[in-house]
Parts: sequence; structure tokens; C-alpha cells
Amino acid sequence: MRPIRSILPAKLPIDPSTWSVRRQRPRGWLRHYTSFLSPDAAAAMPLLLERNRPQRLRRLAATAGDSAVQRRRPTRPRMRVLTAAPGAQLRWREAPAPRAPGPDGAIVHPIAAATCDIDCPLVLGVTQLALPLHLGHECVAEVLSVGERVATVRPGDRVVVPFQISCGACLPCRAGRPGSCLAVPPLSAYGMGLATGHFGGAFSDQLAVPYAEAMLVPLPAGVDAAAAASVSDNICDAYRHVGPHLPALLDADPDAEVLILACLSRRATFTASTPLYTGLIARALGARNVTLVDSRPHVRAHAERLGLNALRPRALRWHAPAPLVAHISADPIATALAHTAPDGICTSSGGLHRGARLPMLRMYVRRATLHVGIPHTRALMPSVLELMADGRLRAELVTTNVAPLDDAPRALREHCLCGGTKTVLMA
Repeated sequence: MRPIRSILPAKLPIDPSTWSVRRQRPRGWLRHYTSFLSPDAAAAMPLLLERNRPQRLRRLAATAGDSAVQRRRPTRPRMRVLTAAPGAQLRWREAPAPRAPGPDGAIVHPIAAATCDIDCPLVLGVTQLALPLHLGHECVAEVLSVGERVATVRPGDRVVVPFQISCGACLPCRAGRPGSCLAVPPLSAYGMGLATGHFGGAFSDQLAVPYAEAMLVPLPAGVDAAAAASVSDNICDAYRHVGPHLPALLDADPDAEVLILACLSRRATFTASTPLYTGLIARALGARNVTLVDSRPHVRAHAERLGLNALRPRALRWHAPAPLVAHISADPIATALAHTAPDGICTSSGGLHRGARLPMLRMYVRRATLHVGIPHTRALMPSVLELMADGRLRAELVTTNVAPLDDAPRALREHCLCGGTKTVLMA
């Protein structure tokens, strides 16, 4: 596979003057913090504390204490971390490098770090994730050091780092559900600060991996690091929408449609890489009829370049229900369920709202199945990397900008404010 730099433009192929969807302005400090008084934010807190509460509080206290000690009497080398603060302020700051890895851990150096679709609303300050924080949770990295009990990776190896923290040994992990790992508090992950455990961010010089044997996946030979960076999250999220369901569906009807709903309104907050990856993966798995619905002209144009059918949201009025619908949107899920065919499946990435209205009678009559939730990323990574290694999935075609890591503040601000889809930063 050719390096991604040889097939992609150096600048975003987007003219801001063609942007017809209303963008949100970044929230300042006051507006960002007053948003935590909302019902949605209040509903999130009990979920974060529903188990492993003492462990979460101990980690918070230990992180704060370590930062204070390192400011007064530094004992560890310093490294760069990219910090996002209210007002879309993106800056490099110095922080202590991670401690030497424990017996099950590793220290890695991100060499290709990608934006996630949630990073744009996070930077704009419109999520329930408190700023400032160390940004980034998708990366391919080089292993720097490993603990004594780590045997599957060695220093110098290139690995994909899943965004979720998981131990690999508890019952959910052994059952292929690492996103529900019992060894760590709920939603433990990189790049989202206080809410997910202060595990650091991928836009940095080093990252600590507490369970290297369970988490790290070697990058297959021939797979470009920049192309694979989003396997950490968005590409696996896309795969779970279609991978488990398409084989049986296509066996029954080779022309069955996959309908992907992205941004349906004029309020475009989340970027569109996961819907585009979903379309590419559906095609890679043999789907002939893949339709993506989005209100943004540049996203529809991108989808058409990938060989997908692209529709404006208003065209859904006359669109027949589909047997497989992927709801990858911040817009109400009722629209997706209304377009799910009898005995069909609707998968949803969920959202940050405390509730949603469901058309229960329609679902009951049509016998619709609804799947909602965060994917079990580590369990899906081998299947995704196999598609990439054999050339069926060219994830680099979704990337809209590749930039040096040194230019991260400028590149990510441009990404968030000018309609970028996927930005990859290379160390």
C-alpha cells in the first residue's frame, strides 16, 4: 500500500464558502461550565460512578497529587501534551512523562494520531466532558518499553492502541466484551479527561498502556500507520454497525440496502468519518446498495467519491425502509427506526442525551431490532485489520488532512472550525 502522503492532498479539500450547514461557535469558559447544570450532564454522573467508585476517586486523587509533586520537585522527564480548553483553545503544554511501566504495562510513542468524530464537539465545548483535557484517543504507536509479564509485544513494535482501557482477564473481557471491563471504572478511556479517568491523550509524545498484553494489537505488515490510526475507535465503531449483520442479510438478498444516517439537521457538530467508514466497510463486505444521508454537501460529495449513494435528508420522505439501518447521528433515533424495514436491524452509536423518544408501536408491528451502545473496540480490531491487510478496506480514503504532529494546534483548529472529516497527525 502506498504511503498516505502520496495519495492525499496536504490541505483540506474543503472550501469554507461552500459550507451550508450552520456551525456552532466554540463555547467559552462560562458557557461551557454552566452546561454541566443541564439534565443531560446530571444523568451522566451516576453512570460514571455506578461501579468501581473508590478506584475512580483514588485515581483522581493520585493524578492530582502526582501533578503537584512533579511541579514542585520534578523527578521524571517532561513531554508535550496537546491540551484543549474552552473557546477551542488548542495548545502544547509540558507534562511529566509516564512512570516506568508496571509488570503488565507498556509505554508507547504515538506515531500516527487521528481525530475522532467526538473531538470536534469536545473542542467546541458542547459535550459533558469537562475542559481542559489532554486530547486524542486514536493512534498507532511505537512501543518504547514493556513490563516483565508482557510477551506479545516488544520495544520497537508498531501497534494499534484501543481507546478503551481493558484488562483482558475479567469475565466480560474473556467473553469478548472489553468495553465492559470490570477491572476499571465505566468508560475508562484515553483522551477525554476527568470523565474517563485521566489516562492521557494520544496527541502527546508518550502514552501509558496499563494492560499491554490485553490491549495492544500489532500493526500488520503492509498496513500504513496513518491509514490505521482510527482503528482505535471510529473504524471499529463503523464495523460493528454492519459486520455482524451483513453476511446473513446478503445471503438472503444480495441487493439488500444498507442505509446510513449521519447529520440530518443544520446543526453539524460531530464529524462524519464513522458514517463514511461504515459505507466503505459495507462495500468491502459485499453490499451493492449502500446509501448515506447527510445534510452537508461536502460529506455527500465525499460519499459519492467512495462509491456510495448520497441523499439529502429531505429525500428520506420517499425512501423505502431498509433491512439494515446505521444511526450514526446526533439527531433523533426515531427517524432511523421509522426507516427500518420489517424484521430489520437498526444499529445506533447512541448519544450524549439522557433519553430519546422511540416509535414503540412501529417497532412492535415491524419486529425491529435495535442495537445501541459503545463498541467493544479491542474485540473488533483483528477483523478490521484483516480487511485492511488484504486490501478490501482502504480507510485512508476517508482522511481529509495529514499534518505533522508539531502543527497539531493549527491543524486541529482548522479541522474543527472548517468542516474537516478526518485529520491524521504524524510524528
